[in-house]
Amino acid sequence: MSQFLRRSLLRSLLLSATAGLNLLACGSSDTDQKTQVARAMQQSMQSDLTTLAAAAVDLQTAAPTPVDRGWDATLDAPAIAAMKAAWIRARKAYEHVEGATAPIFPDIDAAIDARYDAFLANLKGAGDPDPFDGVGVTGMHAIERILYADVIPASVIKFESTLPGYRPAAFPATAAEAAAFKTALCEQLVTDTHTLLAQWTPQEIDVSGAFQGLIGLMNEQHEKVNLAATGEEESRYSQRTLGDLRANLEGTTAIYGLFRDWLKSRPADGTKAGGQTGTATDAAITAGFASLGVQYAALPGDAIPAPPPTWSAETPSAADLQTPFGTLFKAVADAVDPTRAGSVVDQMNKGAILLGIPAFAEK
Repeated sequence: MSQFLRRSLLRSLLLSATAGLNLLACGSSDTDQKTQVARAMQQSMQSDLTTLAAAAVDLQTAAPTPVDRGWDATLDAPAIAAMKAAWIRARKAYEHVEGATAPIFPDIDAAIDARYDAFLANLKGAGDPDPFDGVGVTGMHAIERILYADVIPASVIKFESTLPGYRPAAFPATAAEAAAFKTALCEQLVTDTHTLLAQWTPQEIDVSGAFQGLIGLMNEQHEKVNLAATGEEESRYSQRTLGDLRANLEGTTAIYGLFRDWLKSRPADGTKAGGQTGTATDAAITAGFASLGVQYAALPGDAIPAPPPTWSAETPSAADLQTPFGTLFKAVADAVDPTRAGSVVDQMNKGAILLGIPAFAEK
């Protein structure tokens, strides 16, 4: 989630959102509103899903397949750079839409976005003996783990080496492995991203599930920051997890925009949603997004700041909370804590209630 596509795609999303929201005025019932939001979501998110699918193809196309060797960091440097650039494009595009798509297409989300440790847990200790064959461990992080194999932080290796079935990350070492990376692992990502694009139709969009997914994604921002202290963070090999957070927020803000007119039309409903009107709730949500965006923008680069050596998420010291990592941790924790009155997740849950959508609940 950083600078690439930020302005242009956000403008595109917001223009599409505006077009979709104009349709909302035509509907009166909740069913009508949901139908119109589903159509607007399909239109507004099409750009990111198309970018995701195209970037997967670009990544596969750039993958080198020497006839007599595996990858060489020097000889294949241009190809590796091109693959990394395509991977970043895919990553940003997916992080823009995952809040809405993951709850609706959980199997595709897992295939595209699950982390190495999640895959190994599902493999129940058997591990993935061939990381290039498109079977076992797949998706963007499987590819990331190979592309950045020569620069993986020591903290990540320390964490992953304790996992049952762990195998050190490495470039393809033979011509056969290089070919498999291109025709199997990358091909699987191409298939999964194009399947998601093809299935993203208004008929398949669960508006209530999508709104809950947006709330859940905001709730997870805290966890994503904290996992950086243990080497378990999301884009851990490329060290771009702060970029992921920014893109999540951008995508959530844009998709939430499709619900705003519907929410603002809702009157206060007794004691539900704290007695707030939809207009007041919307104002609190948009302010929360903006505040979190300021926190993310204040940090340079796309990596989460390094946690201090003495960091404890349960009992952080006052000194550790003054570090760049501690400041980010506390700001995000306060912003997304669902039990904290006025947090953006608390306000989004109130918005869900006013829309007749079940509130998000941590599992």
